[in-house]
Amino acid sequence: MLVTNVILGSPKDNVVTCCVCVSAGDYFTVGAEKIVATQDIPIYHKIAIADIPAGAIVFKYGQPIGIASSPIVKGEHVHIQNLESDRGRGDRRKGAQL
Repeated sequence: MLVTNVILGSPKDNVVTCCVCVSAGDYFTVGAEKIVATQDIPIYHKIAIADIPAGAIVFKYGQPIGIASSPIVKGEHVHIQNLESDRGRGDRRKGAQL
């Protein structure tokens, strides 16, 4: 089923926010590219709109929100199972940024 309620905040983003529950197999478009959900995505969660390698920065609304802790494929749910927050981290090297 076509999903029309996703938010792409910036051309820099590699995820969108789903404003509705998305089922595996549902799809939406970003520009001319069709993105198919590979799994169910809860409402207000993120879905990858590009392949994101482990260690890469994840961008939402044009801002870095964390680092991929494992490879994320286009259409996959992006959440705590594959995204590590870098905000407020005291265990990172001083001065290190995303």
